[in-house]
Amino acid sequence: MPAPTAKLALADGTVFAGTRFGAEGEVYGEVVFNTSMT
Repeated sequence: MPAPTAKLALADGTVFAGTRFGAEGEVYGEVVFNTSMT
């Protein structure tokens, strides 16, 4: 069975495709990016 796919769409129109996990459905949320090494 192939891995389920998902897309992350940003407000500027950029779309990232990837593999998802968890429940199915359309959701809205916040993405947090941290470059801290510690």
